[in-house]
Amino acid sequence: MRHSHHRASRSYLLAGSVLLAVSLTACTNASGAATGPANTGAPADAGAAAGSVEVNEAARDLLPDAIVASGTLKVASDPTYAPFEYYDTDNKTMIGFDVDFADAVGAALGLKVEHVPATFDTILAGLASGKYDMAMSAFSVTEEREKIVDFVEYLYTGTGIAVAPGNPLGISMDPLSMCGKKIAGQKGSIQSMEYLPGFSKECNAAGKEEIKIQNFPGQTDANLALASGRVDGVIADSVPLAYQGKESNGQFELAEGEDYDAVPFGIALAKDTGMKEAVAAAAKGVIAGGHYQELGDKWDFPESVLITADTIDQK
Repeated sequence: MRHSHHRASRSYLLAGSVLLAVSLTACTNASGAATGPANTGAPADAGAAAGSVEVNEAARDLLPDAIVASGTLKVASDPTYAPFEYYDTDNKTMIGFDVDFADAVGAALGLKVEHVPATFDTILAGLASGKYDMAMSAFSVTEEREKIVDFVEYLYTGTGIAVAPGNPLGISMDPLSMCGKKIAGQKGSIQSMEYLPGFSKECNAAGKEEIKIQNFPGQTDANLALASGRVDGVIADSVPLAYQGKESNGQFELAEGEDYDAVPFGIALAKDTGMKEAVAAAAKGVIAGGHYQELGDKWDFPESVLITADTIDQK
């Protein structure tokens, strides 16, 4: 699920753990449409400022003094994962659901948001070193990552598989349908590191040919491999896969069926900095105030993936 940090004073102690976390980074990580992010069209009102979000003084009061003094919230994302984060047609302006939601959280905190592009599997390390204040890149919340960073949940979605139009090979999220097939994932994602190897073992156990796993550095690369017939399927978060398939003019499509292993997505924050408390309070207000629902509508997200403010209270 694209689809994943800590401050400088803790970087040495966390170095080993961060290296592990970096390898566990994505649910998927994310990437743009098959033809590249420049061709991935945004909704008509993309880029609209979070002007309807007022400063949440209670949340702002929870911010670390250094963040208040800087006046800026540096947010890291891998802009290759439409519709969560990707480049607009100018190839430099980052847009997407995560970008909009981060802007809303920043507005609630009274901070200017600086969006920093980063390669997905380097974001955790950057957060750990204090390079970023927050990371928002369709990170799935896992126990392994929670040992390294704090999360504030904001979505709940699962994994799907993209296939050729019409799904001529009959591939689905049933592992046995993937046996002997070339299935791609994004390097560093849960799909490539955990799901596909596990599925391949199920093939072996059933006496079938193992999955020919192919990992790509970005989701766009994996999508291009599928569109050109070099792989038979791509697994990643279902929401972006469906979106990217539509934006690719039908070069691939999401296979029918339920999402596999739906999990929460979370905003990643360094531990022991006070950032989680402040961001959680800000996010809760944005969700309860209706702006969150507006973003879900704007990016055509199914209602099933959206959460309520009460979800944050339960964490």
